[in-house]
Amino acid sequence: MSMDSELINIAAAVLQFVVGLALAMASVYIGLKMFDRLTKGVDEWKEVKNGNVAVGILMAAVIISIATVVQSGVLQVTAHIGADEAIGDMLIGLGIGLVNLLIGLGAAILAIFIAVKTLDRITTDIDEMSEIAKGNVSVAIIMAGVLIAVSFVIAAAVSGVSDALGNL
Repeated sequence: MSMDSELINIAAAVLQFVVGLALAMASVYIGLKMFDRLTKGVDEWKEVKNGNVAVGILMAAVIISIATVVQSGVLQVTAHIGADEAIGDMLIGLGIGLVNLLIGLGAAILAIFIAVKTLDRITTDIDEMSEIAKGNVSVAIIMAGVLIAVSFVIAAAVSGVSDALGNL
């Protein structure tokens, strides 16, 4: 392998890292904004600033859930960046990867919404958001567990979509 080829591979790896990091952070940002809309009446960042551990646990679970689901989308986007790819193939791969990433992000947000609403229907005598705003850590842990468990299942489905799109 020549020095030029190795430099191209290193540049491609750095580009994969930068693109992956940017997409991951954008996904988390968008996901947290959407979650904020779901939790009306709770100012999450104010609660975190005030030391509300329950809100912190729930926010961490949202971030983990989004990252778990979106991971395959980011992998698909960065898989087409490499020294052995033609520019046209890289652009097509990036486009397909971005579509997959958007599917993953949408699936993550939808999964979080459905999980929170389902838990709310199951626990009719508990107002989860009110309890979390009051700092009820046990409610936050249960909600976090539900969100993370659902994200594992949704991630498998998104991975299947990712594989199908990758074969186009």
